[in-house]
Amino acid sequence: MVRFFWGLLAGWSSALLIAGAAAAVVYRRYERLQQRTRQAERLAELGTLTGGLAHEIKNPLSTVQLNLQLLREDLEPQVPAYTRLVNRLGTVQKETARLRDILDEFLRYAGKIELDRKPCDVNRLLEELADFFNPQAQLQRVQLRIRKTPMPLVVPLDERLIKQALLNLLINALQAMPEAGGEIILSAEQRDGKAVIDVIDTARGIPPRMIEQIFQAYYSTKSGGTGLGLAISRRIVEEHGGRISVQSEVGKGTDFSIALPMN
Repeated sequence: MVRFFWGLLAGWSSALLIAGAAAAVVYRRYERLQQRTRQAERLAELGTLTGGLAHEIKNPLSTVQLNLQLLREDLEPQVPAYTRLVNRLGTVQKETARLRDILDEFLRYAGKIELDRKPCDVNRLLEELADFFNPQAQLQRVQLRIRKTPMPLVVPLDERLIKQALLNLLINALQAMPEAGGEIILSAEQRDGKAVIDVIDTARGIPPRMIEQIFQAYYSTKSGGTGLGLAISRRIVEEHGGRISVQSEVGKGTDFSIALPMN
């Protein structure tokens, strides 16, 4: 009887220890979830504030651009300093336009994304994108090719936003091309229940130390770049429940891969 009592007590103790450990794990998970929720709320509030600030900056910026144009038109060619003044006004106009582009990019990145999902054939989407981008590629002696799936690859997605994400990748690939030109391949396939779109280029490639940074906002190795193109592409893909990844080899090229859920 005593042995049974001690056995029962030992069993209860073990059960209590296991329950306590499980409760501790659950509590830690709850704390992490609460922390992530608070962080998401702060980021959402910050996004709202910065988005509003960007809109407020754009309004006077438009006024500045308009008045610069009016000043340029009012200048008389017979004014002794006409050429110098026109050049300076042109520089200010160019920088003002660049600032407006930066604000537009920021609003696209930080603003709320509302998806308008509709069934879309990825093959057709790539064809339309290639028709639009091909003239720009040809100017830099770059050949743009498409690899389609044998059958339609229909995915529920926001066509406008996915085109924007892919266009950012194409522009990035084109800017990385050497002067001699190269090749860009737009590829579509169905893999593991997902629609996979690859943007493959034969450009100079990305060094391994930079791979982890390229999707970060405002990270750019190009002079004059906003550093938001790839960050926007990643956000668009993730809003669709997808994933974007990159493989690259210096001197050979880069493959950006977008995997989108079929359902």
